[in-house]
Amino acid sequence: MPAERRCPALLVAAPASGQGKTTLTAGLARLHRAQGRRVRVFKCGPDFLDPAILARASGAPVYNLDLWMVGERACRRLLWEAAGEADLILVEGVMGLFDGRPSSADLAECLGLPVLAVIDAHAMAQTFAALAWGLARFRPALSIAGVVANGVAGEDHARLLRESLPPVIPWLGALPRESAFALPERHLGLVRAEEIADLDARLEAAARVVAEAGVTSLPSPAVFQPEPIPEPPRLLEGVRIGVARDAAFSFLYPANLDLLRALGAQVEFFSPLADTALPEVDALWLPGGYPELHLERLAANRAMHEALRAHHAAGKPILAECGGMLYLFEELRDAEGRGAPMVGLLPGRATMQTRLAALGLQALDTPQGEIRGHSFHYSRAETPLEPWQRCRHQRQGRPGEGVYRLGRLTASYLHLYFPSNPAATAALFCP
Repeated sequence: MPAERRCPALLVAAPASGQGKTTLTAGLARLHRAQGRRVRVFKCGPDFLDPAILARASGAPVYNLDLWMVGERACRRLLWEAAGEADLILVEGVMGLFDGRPSSADLAECLGLPVLAVIDAHAMAQTFAALAWGLARFRPALSIAGVVANGVAGEDHARLLRESLPPVIPWLGALPRESAFALPERHLGLVRAEEIADLDARLEAAARVVAEAGVTSLPSPAVFQPEPIPEPPRLLEGVRIGVARDAAFSFLYPANLDLLRALGAQVEFFSPLADTALPEVDALWLPGGYPELHLERLAANRAMHEALRAHHAAGKPILAECGGMLYLFEELRDAEGRGAPMVGLLPGRATMQTRLAALGLQALDTPQGEIRGHSFHYSRAETPLEPWQRCRHQRQGRPGEGVYRLGRLTASYLHLYFPSNPAATAALFCP
C-alpha cells in the first residue's frame, strides 16, 4: 500500500461568487511559482474558464474536484498524486463556502483542507468581522487558516478591518482596489485565458499585490491518503478521436482527455473555425464553448460543414456537448437576434438569451450505467427531435437536459465528466 503524503495546502473560499477567489488563488500560484516552488492548483466543482487562468498562473494543468461529479475516491487520488510532486497545493472554491451540495466546505472537511477565506470588504467596516466569524464558526469541523480582505481602500481601512476581527481568526492581509489584476468576465464566467492579451501582466500584478499584502508564508502541511484506483480497460485501443479545440470550442476537462488516452484512444485536435477538413479519425467530440461569438466564421467554413456531414453519413460516432450541439443545428442566433447557418446535422435552431437557462449537476443513465456531468447555458434549443433520454438532476432526481440520438450522433447540453464512467464513455466513441 502506498504511503500517505504531506504537502502545504489551502482551499480558497469566500462568502459568495465575485469576492476575488480566482484573483487570490492565481496571485498565490504565480507568486510561489516565481519563488521556485512547484504549485498544483485544483478547481472545486465543474468549471472550464477559471482552470485555464489558474493553469497559466501555476504552469501546470488544473483538474476539477467535486465529491459528486468526480467522486470522493478520485478526488483523494488526485490530491495524493499532486502531493507527490508539489511544494504547494491550492484549491479554488466554488460560489460561497457553504453553497451547493456538495459545497466547498464539504470538500474541505472531507479531504482535510484548511480554508483561506477572502472577503470583498468594499464599502464595509466591522461587518467584515461578522462575515469572517460566520465562515469560521458555521461548521466547527472546518479548519480556517485565516482571512484576506479584498477591495480595501487604503491603510486606514485595512487597519479598521483587522482590528475588528476576533483574535481566533488569523488576519492574513489586505488586497487593494486595483484594476491592474482584475479578470474580465462575460455571461458564462471569466473570459477565456487565451483571449486576455495581457493575462500574464495581470497575473504578475496579482502576485505583486499578494506579496505586498503579506500573504506569502506557506501553510501547514495537509495529509493526503493514497487511494488505489484501477486503470480502466483499454476499450478504445487504436481508436482515433478528433477533438474540436479552438476559440469557439474549448470547454475540455483535462481528466476527460486523460481518460480517452488511458482507454487506448489516439486524440487528434482540429479547429472548426480554421480547418477545412477533419483529421483521419474514427469518432468526433465537439465540446462546449462560445460558438455564438464566432457565428460568421463558423458559418463561412462550409468545407468543415461538409466534412462533418460526411463523417456522420459514414456512421461514425459524434459526441456534441452544449456549444458543440448548437453548432450542429441548422441555425444559431446570438442574443441580439443575428442568425447564421450551421452544420445542419440536427433539425432546428438554437437561440442565445440574456438570462440563464440551466445550471447544475446532472447524470445520464446509459446501458453501461450512470455517467455524470453538469449543465450551464444561456441558450434555448428548438428541435422536432424527441429526446433519446433525459438526464436527472443530482438533487431530487427531477428530469434534466434532453439527450438526442441521430444515428451515431449523441447531442445534449450536458458536459460529461468521462472518468465518472469509463465504459459509458467508451461506448459513445467506439466505432
